[in-house]
Amino acid sequence: MDKHNKRVVLVTGATGGLGTAMCKKLYDEGFHVVGNYYTKAKADAWLEQMKKDGYNVELFHGDVSDFDSTAAMIKKIETDIGPIDTLVNNAGITRDMRLINMGKDDWNAVINTNLNSVFNCTRNVLQGMIDRKFGRIINISSVNGQRGQFGQTNYSAAKAGMHGFTKSLAMEVAKLGITVNTISPGYIATDMVMAVPEKVLTQIVAQVPMGRLGGTEEVAHLVSFLASDKSSFITGSNYSINGGQHVY
Repeated sequence: MDKHNKRVVLVTGATGGLGTAMCKKLYDEGFHVVGNYYTKAKADAWLEQMKKDGYNVELFHGDVSDFDSTAAMIKKIETDIGPIDTLVNNAGITRDMRLINMGKDDWNAVINTNLNSVFNCTRNVLQGMIDRKFGRIINISSVNGQRGQFGQTNYSAAKAGMHGFTKSLAMEVAKLGITVNTISPGYIATDMVMAVPEKVLTQIVAQVPMGRLGGTEEVAHLVSFLASDKSSFITGSNYSINGGQHVY
């Protein structure tokens, strides 16, 4: 298929473990995949590895925590590649500590990167989706946005806020061919998680009824399903993918 006939999907935070798996799966499913990055050195190494793996994914620089930077990035993508049909809001950071020790910068950094980015990206692609009467918006939240977690008031607040955003926007655009959904992964075997001390990792796995970490490809499969035409009657939903760690 000619690339100009493919639907364009933008994955923010593309160079992380989950982002990489999402980009590969969406590429395999026939999407024209573009990723967002912030740090050039990491992006260059990521692109080189992706090409070795057989994936031609283009990266665009932008600070998704900043509205103007995001707007400029999306304008460049849509000029160079084409209209963005699917948006995966995956960018996220942590600054974990008890609230009593948390500074204003620790709070703002996480809220800006994890939650304000969802507004910044979505607001800048939404009009085009409305005009074309098609869109998929997929917000990557967390089990800790559903249940809370010691030392993560900033992170949990941002991740819970993502689903509040999902529910309200889903209602606004339901009749316009646009779906908006949330995915809330539990502990997934990303490089970041696998890098924690073995004792801590054992304690994490012990909390999961399935007795293992999730695979990045398992989350990516769910992303590709929600990006597809076959999910067109699903909107405003929050998909838990946590091995039974949190059920409700």
